[in-house]
Amino acid sequence: MISVSTALSIISKISYTPNPKTIPLKNANGLLLGENIISQINMPPFRQSAMDGYALLLHDENSYQIIGEVKAGDADNYSLEPGQGVRIFTGARVPDNANTVVIQEKVNRSENTITLDSEIHANQNIRAVGEQIRKGATALTKGTKLTPAGIGFLAGLGITNVEIYTPPRVSIITTGNELITPGEKLKEGKIYESNSIQLETVLQQLHIKQITNYVVHDEYKSTKETIQQAIDNNDLVLISGGISVGDYDFVKEALSELHTEELFYKIKQKPGKPLFFGTNNKTMIFALPGNPASSLTCFYIYVLPIIQKMMGADTIGLKRTTKLITQDFIKKGDRAQFLKAKVSGETVEILEGQSSAMLYTYAIANALVYIPEHVDSIEKGNEAETILLPQ
Repeated sequence: MISVSTALSIISKISYTPNPKTIPLKNANGLLLGENIISQINMPPFRQSAMDGYALLLHDENSYQIIGEVKAGDADNYSLEPGQGVRIFTGARVPDNANTVVIQEKVNRSENTITLDSEIHANQNIRAVGEQIRKGATALTKGTKLTPAGIGFLAGLGITNVEIYTPPRVSIITTGNELITPGEKLKEGKIYESNSIQLETVLQQLHIKQITNYVVHDEYKSTKETIQQAIDNNDLVLISGGISVGDYDFVKEALSELHTEELFYKIKQKPGKPLFFGTNNKTMIFALPGNPASSLTCFYIYVLPIIQKMMGADTIGLKRTTKLITQDFIKKGDRAQFLKAKVSGETVEILEGQSSAMLYTYAIANALVYIPEHVDSIEKGNEAETILLPQ
């Protein structure tokens, strides 16, 4: 059995070269760029009005002759004399020799003449060529997560396709004779299976779409065959249950028989002690505890960093911070603990219901409080290491 810090060190040393793939920009939300994006244009590509008003060539008088109009999208480029101007609208091209735009609320107009209500200055309300980005500059860097705003930004530069890191293909293998599918009639001795949908949902939250689900009973031959099939067709295999030491836990034996390289098995932590991590050829394999809360905690702490590596992320793991604990806490036992908790401002409350089988507490939690092996207690008002959960 190894420590949490040793397990995380092993995870951190895993190297993985993600595969880039070119896809339509509109399909890239939530994915990571596999290339630096260089702008091929200035943005804006012309001097652009920031307001509805009048583009003027300043002179010493307070009145101006309006000689035309420029709407957004017009290509007209009026040549102005001092004291002349054009009616202009937001986003329209400012004439090359106009040197200010005055907003319409600050002028009085009579036919083709305007009079200024207040003093104005040169270069007001004009967006300069390349003000947002210059041609040849880096728009977004490799590894950037594409958001709706980022996609809109790139579309505004005329980009239609981007190279992204391909999300991994993932299989979820659920084991257990006691499990039945939600929606079926609950029979004596059975429970509804929740781990697969829980894991699938968190994978979808990471924008992973190629997910294959397998269900196996507690029987060695089918367990081994299913694991082999998952290894052959996926980049990452997540096995739920069957990894402990019971008479009907066959996962560890099957993995060994399939020549899986064990990187660690069992961590001195609560929940989630019986966690396995290994590789088989290029496929990463995690055998997660069957208890739902244990399974989710192990996913967030150990599986997520591997997925982030596979997707080309620079930042690995969930955000960690410190918060002031709202109650005294005394740890039972000598294992490190990940406790479901709720952050509010600068404080964190450890929630009741920390059983490894209990998901209700997880459903209302937004953080985990981490208590290392060497810490026996934390007094109210002291800092506690806090891991923020994705929302």
